Amino acid sequence: MTMQILLNLLIAMVWMLLHDVWNILTFTIGFILGFFIIFSFRRFFPTPFYGRKLWAIVKLIYLFGIDLFLSSIAVIGHIIRPRLNIQPGIFKMETKLRTDWELAMLINLLTLTPGSVVMEIAQEEGVLYVHAMDVKSSQSSVVKTKNRLEDVIIEVMR
Repeated sequence: MTMQILLNLLIAMVWMLLHDVWNILTFTIGFILGFFIIFSFRRFFPTPFYGRKLWAIVKLIYLFGIDLFLSSIAVIGHIIRPRLNIQPGIFKMETKLRTDWELAMLINLLTLTPGSVVMEIAQEEGVLYVHAMDVKSSQSSVVKTKNRLEDVIIEVMR
């Protein structure tokens, strides 16, 4: 995959050299042209086409953005109420991710969403201990977020 990205960058640079114009538009056109050239010759590479990983990364960013927005709205709803009616707590959540990188990515994405913090990891058992601002309302949303992000993280990392 790394070789394909470097080859695509090389094609974009050659495209800029052939046009003798050094700007971002010429580079982008060369990069897109290189993307399609590498896609057409993908069967000659020993690794899968890197466009799939690129699409998985875009999908991960999109899903995280949606979850970040929804959890921010929920936290803002708790903040602007006249009475603070929350029940903070810790709950246990199982994960199917095993490698350090996959777990680190999931933990960082869950911690970045407002209202939840991963406190402890039991990697051997595949268990995360999560502190939620309001356990009643946050637990189901954190579990749904985890389930959505797990599959995409596996797609990106493996």
